[in-house]
Amino acid sequence: MRLLRGLAGGLLWIVAGLLGLVSLVLCVTILLLPLGIPLLGLSRRLMGTAIKLMLPRAIAHPVKESKKGLRKRRGEATTAADTATEKVTKKGGKAVGKMAKGTKKAGRKATGKSRKRFRPWS
Repeated sequence: MRLLRGLAGGLLWIVAGLLGLVSLVLCVTILLLPLGIPLLGLSRRLMGTAIKLMLPRAIAHPVKESKKGLRKRRGEATTAADTATEKVTKKGGKAVGKMAKGTKKAGRKATGKSRKRFRPWS
Protein backbone atom coordinates (compact mmCIF):
# COMPACT_ATOMS: atom_id res chain seq x y z
CA MET A 1 0.00 0.00 0.00
CA ARG A 2 2.84 2.38 0.85
CA LEU A 3 4.45 1.68 -2.52
CA LEU A 4 1.22 2.57 -4.35
CA ARG A 5 0.84 5.76 -2.34
CA GLY A 6 4.43 6.74 -3.12
CA LEU A 7 3.97 6.00 -6.81
CA ALA A 8 0.73 8.00 -6.95
CA GLY A 9 2.41 10.84 -5.08
CA GLY A 10 5.34 10.86 -7.52
CA LEU A 11 3.06 10.93 -10.57
CA LEU A 12 0.91 13.65 -9.04
CA TRP A 13 4.06 15.64 -8.23
CA ILE A 14 5.15 15.47 -11.90
CA VAL A 15 1.68 16.54 -13.09
CA ALA A 16 1.66 19.41 -10.60
CA GLY A 17 5.09 20.54 -11.76
CA LEU A 18 4.04 20.53 -15.42
CA LEU A 19 0.81 22.36 -14.59
CA GLY A 20 2.80 24.94 -12.64
CA LEU A 21 5.14 25.45 -15.59
CA VAL A 22 2.21 25.94 -17.96
CA SER A 23 0.54 28.35 -15.57
CA LEU A 24 3.76 30.40 -15.29
CA VAL A 25 3.89 30.66 -19.08
CA LEU A 26 0.26 31.78 -19.06
CA CYS A 27 1.02 34.36 -16.38
CA VAL A 28 3.85 35.81 -18.50
CA THR A 29 1.46 36.56 -21.32
CA ILE A 30 -0.59 39.49 -20.05
CA LEU A 31 -3.77 38.50 -21.91
CA LEU A 32 -3.92 35.03 -20.33
CA LEU A 33 -3.07 36.21 -16.79
CA PRO A 34 -6.64 35.58 -15.46
CA LEU A 35 -6.31 31.96 -16.57
CA GLY A 36 -2.74 31.48 -15.28
CA ILE A 37 -3.32 32.62 -11.68
CA PRO A 38 -6.01 30.02 -10.81
CA LEU A 39 -3.97 27.30 -12.52
CA LEU A 40 -0.96 28.28 -10.40
CA GLY A 41 -3.08 27.89 -7.24
CA LEU A 42 -4.30 24.51 -8.46
CA SER A 43 -0.77 23.31 -9.13
CA ARG A 44 0.27 24.43 -5.63
CA ARG A 45 -2.55 22.42 -4.05
CA LEU A 46 -1.71 19.39 -6.19
CA MET A 47 1.92 19.65 -5.09
CA GLY A 48 0.82 19.65 -1.44
CA THR A 49 -1.38 16.61 -2.01
CA ALA A 50 1.49 14.80 -3.74
CA ILE A 51 3.80 15.46 -0.79
CA LYS A 52 1.15 14.23 1.66
CA LEU A 53 0.81 11.03 -0.35
CA MET A 54 4.55 10.39 -0.16
CA LEU A 55 4.76 10.98 3.61
CA PRO A 56 3.79 8.34 6.19
CA ARG A 57 0.20 8.58 7.38
CA ALA A 58 1.10 9.61 10.94
CA ILE A 59 3.02 12.64 9.66
CA ALA A 60 0.59 13.58 6.88
CA HIS A 61 -2.52 13.35 9.09
CA PRO A 62 -1.47 13.76 12.74
CA VAL A 63 -4.94 14.76 13.94
CA LYS A 64 -6.63 11.72 12.44
CA GLU A 65 -4.00 9.41 13.91
CA SER A 66 -4.38 10.94 17.37
CA LYS A 67 -8.16 10.53 17.16
CA LYS A 68 -7.71 6.83 16.42
CA GLY A 69 -5.53 6.43 19.49
CA LEU A 70 -8.00 8.35 21.62
CA ARG A 71 -10.86 6.14 20.47
CA LYS A 72 -8.97 3.04 21.56
CA ARG A 73 -8.13 4.52 24.95
CA ARG A 74 -11.67 5.83 25.41
CA GLY A 75 -13.00 2.28 25.21
CA GLU A 76 -10.53 1.11 27.86
CA ALA A 77 -11.43 4.01 30.15
CA THR A 78 -15.17 3.39 29.90
CA THR A 79 -14.78 -0.28 30.77
CA ALA A 80 -12.63 0.63 33.78
CA ALA A 81 -15.22 3.19 34.90
CA ASP A 82 -18.05 0.69 34.46
CA THR A 83 -16.32 -1.91 36.60
CA ALA A 84 -15.61 0.69 39.29
CA THR A 85 -19.24 1.80 39.42
CA GLU A 86 -20.39 -1.82 39.60
CA LYS A 87 -18.17 -2.39 42.63
CA VAL A 88 -19.49 0.75 44.34
CA THR A 89 -23.15 -0.06 43.68
CA LYS A 90 -22.75 -3.61 44.99
CA LYS A 91 -21.33 -2.42 48.32
CA GLY A 92 -24.03 0.16 48.98
CA GLY A 93 -24.11 3.72 50.30
CA LYS A 94 -22.42 3.25 53.71
CA ALA A 95 -19.58 1.32 52.19
CA VAL A 96 -18.85 4.18 49.81
CA GLY A 97 -17.89 6.48 52.69
CA LYS A 98 -15.70 3.77 54.19
CA MET A 99 -14.08 3.18 50.82
CA ALA A 100 -13.31 6.89 50.45
CA LYS A 101 -11.63 6.98 53.87
CA GLY A 102 -9.74 3.80 53.15
CA THR A 103 -8.43 5.05 49.82
CA LYS A 104 -6.69 8.01 51.47
CA LYS A 105 -4.95 5.72 53.94
CA ALA A 106 -4.10 3.20 51.25
CA GLY A 107 -2.69 5.96 49.06
CA ARG A 108 -0.47 7.20 51.88
CA LYS A 109 0.76 3.68 52.54
CA ALA A 110 1.47 3.05 48.88
CA THR A 111 3.34 6.29 48.28
CA GLY A 112 5.03 6.45 51.67
CA LYS A 113 4.02 10.08 52.10
CA SER A 114 2.43 11.13 55.33
CA ARG A 115 0.11 14.03 55.81
CA LYS A 116 1.91 17.37 56.00
CA ARG A 117 1.29 19.32 59.18
CA PHE A 118 2.24 22.85 60.04
CA ARG A 119 4.88 22.84 62.77
CA PRO A 120 6.18 26.30 63.62
CA TRP A 121 8.87 25.02 66.03
CA SER A 122 10.75 22.83 63.54
